[in-house]
Amino acid sequence: MTALSFEFYPPKTDDQRAQLERAVRKLKAFAPTHVSCTFGAGGSTLSYTSETVRHLRQGHGLEAAPHLSCVGGTREEIRELLKLYRALGCTRIVTLRGDLPSGMGHAGDLRHAIDLVEFIRAEHGDHFRIEVAAYPETHPQAECALSDLRHFRDKVAAGADAAITQYFYNADAYFRFVDDVRALGVEVPIIPGIMPISNFSQLRRFSEQCGAEIPRWIVRRMVAYGDDAESIRAFGAEVVAGLCQRLLDAGVPGLHFYTLNLAKPSSAVLSQLNLARG
Repeated sequence: MTALSFEFYPPKTDDQRAQLERAVRKLKAFAPTHVSCTFGAGGSTLSYTSETVRHLRQGHGLEAAPHLSCVGGTREEIRELLKLYRALGCTRIVTLRGDLPSGMGHAGDLRHAIDLVEFIRAEHGDHFRIEVAAYPETHPQAECALSDLRHFRDKVAAGADAAITQYFYNADAYFRFVDDVRALGVEVPIIPGIMPISNFSQLRRFSEQCGAEIPRWIVRRMVAYGDDAESIRAFGAEVVAGLCQRLLDAGVPGLHFYTLNLAKPSSAVLSQLNLARG
């Protein structure tokens, strides 16, 4: 059975909480192995993250993995967060460097994700399954592609158990990345991150910021659909389902969906893959 997981972000308003609740209830039908909850830049959604993790665990019975960023936090603040998550029963942590928010001058005691991985291991041993980020198309701030591969290798060597990739639409980029890091001695599972396509203009903005390439043929087709939202959704689901099927055929260890707290885009893809389990 394919391991599925879903990423949610912590809601701040009543409307956002209702939206998250609808998405979680619908996506639970796919029996995810776990879900994750993002962490705001510089701790801006710190309390929301822990509250959401608590709700996902206690309100829905889901294995919830909080994201943890080292940006803007002191060692003591991160230490207290780890104690809180352990008390909540969490056994997974997604560790990220994070982005320094506008106007914040202090990068925090820990500067890089590798420092955070080492800190968690030193504080809690093997209690947490630590997952780190991977960039099949190279991190946008990397010095070069080869240094990015070596940096990833070092994060894993510091104690990571698995990796979740940035989303991509070119399966060959993922396959090449896996081959390259395996050649460097990395053996941990590398789980593809999947971004369903619903709002294409929003996706283009995301992709420009994070360095994920949208193939030209997809862009041209989306532009041709103009304001035809139904056609965009149908084509997007078809494209992403085709990508997922190719990954599944190659034996990937799982699929991690970036939901943006919406159920319909991920459900449309998963239904085409016949992965419904409810």
